Amino acid sequence: MSLHAVRVRDLRPDDPADAESVVRVRRAALPFMVTTPAGVAFELGSAHPGARYRLLVAETADGRTVGTAQVGLAHDSPEPGLAYVNAYVDPAHRALGAGTALLREAEGHLAAHGAVDVYAWVLDEPAHRAFAERRGYRASRSAHFLRLDLAAAALPPLPDELPAGVELRPASAFTGDPRPLYEADAEATADEPGDVPAELDDYREWLDGVWHDPTLDHELTSVALVDGEVAAFSAARTDGRTRYSSAMTGTRRAFRGRGLAKLAKADSLRRARAAGYTEAFTGNDAGNGPMLAINAWFGYEICATETRFTKRLGGASR
Repeated sequence: MSLHAVRVRDLRPDDPADAESVVRVRRAALPFMVTTPAGVAFELGSAHPGARYRLLVAETADGRTVGTAQVGLAHDSPEPGLAYVNAYVDPAHRALGAGTALLREAEGHLAAHGAVDVYAWVLDEPAHRAFAERRGYRASRSAHFLRLDLAAAALPPLPDELPAGVELRPASAFTGDPRPLYEADAEATADEPGDVPAELDDYREWLDGVWHDPTLDHELTSVALVDGEVAAFSAARTDGRTRYSSAMTGTRRAFRGRGLAKLAKADSLRRARAAGYTEAFTGNDAGNGPMLAINAWFGYEICATETRFTKRLGGASR
């Protein structure tokens, strides 16, 4: 089938079936991703204007969605000109030209809005790598997806008695004032390994884009406090059915080295299992040794690896 048999358009924000088709493609392409139709709709509706964000859909002549892509400027990076495109194609419908069509539309959109360097996360498999390289992308760092059989895992027990001054609470306890969680998230994000620096410096934006995300489970997100101050947290995203994902686990600088991240994550995982979740997923930068060690201690195993590919728009690769 020729490339012309695939049409690329924007997601219809008011069409639930469109969001469901995006979820179907994402789950087929990355089965370790926790995604829901409500989350897809929120992703588009809450995007910062500065991101010039688009959620693209590739469909065949008969209207079947076979691919999708997230496209935008990295507006929260202090380095100007950075942008991203993450494209997913249903494995059952490859070789139709969907990936090429999505990239073409994405790169044109980003270039028109001043993007200089574009990055894309690509599954570390020969066919995926070759596709990216043929289109001028060059490999850089990697990250792992990890999976835990939550139904059968021998989770570490919580201590009979917490250390003096330490208490555990769900994020729902902060509904009236989530700012302490924002401050902890901002500090942890600033210290996260990676070659795209990110800054969380807008509380309102964090509320709109993180706190109100329907996939963020406030009841299963665990927060460790020391003498009443937020010290560590383990954020949970769920599909509302069986799949749970650790979105971010972090500790504020002043409280590191005390095992508080482990404590928060253990609490979150145990409560997720009690709530009926059977699979747990997480992701770690390949260079983030401390978190990889923590996740191995919990019993997580690497189930896939992605590599970050970059391209300089205009032809000069970086």
